[in-house]
Amino acid sequence: MTKKAVIVGASGLIGSKLLDVLLAQPDYTEVLSISRKKIKLSNKKLKKIVADFDHLNNYEDEITGDVIFCCLGTTRRDTPDLDDYRKVDHDYPVRLAQIALKKGIDQYHYVSAMGARSESSNFYTKIKGDTENDLKKVGLKGLFIYQPSILIGHRNKPRVLESIAVFVMKIIGPLLVGKLKKYRAINALDVAKAMYKQSLTNQSDIITYTSDEIKKRA
Repeated sequence: MTKKAVIVGASGLIGSKLLDVLLAQPDYTEVLSISRKKIKLSNKKLKKIVADFDHLNNYEDEITGDVIFCCLGTTRRDTPDLDDYRKVDHDYPVRLAQIALKKGIDQYHYVSAMGARSESSNFYTKIKGDTENDLKKVGLKGLFIYQPSILIGHRNKPRVLESIAVFVMKIIGPLLVGKLKKYRAINALDVAKAMYKQSLTNQSDIITYTSDEIKKRA
């Protein structure tokens, strides 16, 4: 059985890896990319929309398929205004989920972050936690949340602190065992592979995967 995927945020680190995976696999015969930035990649299976995310309703007719992969996210460097930051990391993913429910899309896969929780005093992890909670309220048939640790992979815009953290994690990673495994750095491609493989199942549930669980499913 062939599938159609909608991927949102394919210009980012995980999103770009996931797009490559989806286009390489025969399970998906159509892939619709909705992004805020132009994607240079071309493929006969790929349709691209550069969207105004403040007006997602304008694209409802084109948002059809079996699965939505939401890899949206920003940084304080790129989006210093906190209200705009919240729109990207919270409002847009939740609105997409509402559209998915309306259009009868069975699965919604969302990239969150390690430590996401609404009670967090950290702005980033609090927003991710708020988003997770609000996605769970939408009523989706299948909601899969991924909480990766520090990501390994090439970024177009290097993040100095993240690069330092990756270096440190590569050294101490083997020491993180048992319950601490979820803090090990993880390759962005492994996150993408886990999302793809999970999308081939017929699970209808709300499931959250921590970084170590993502690695097992890659």
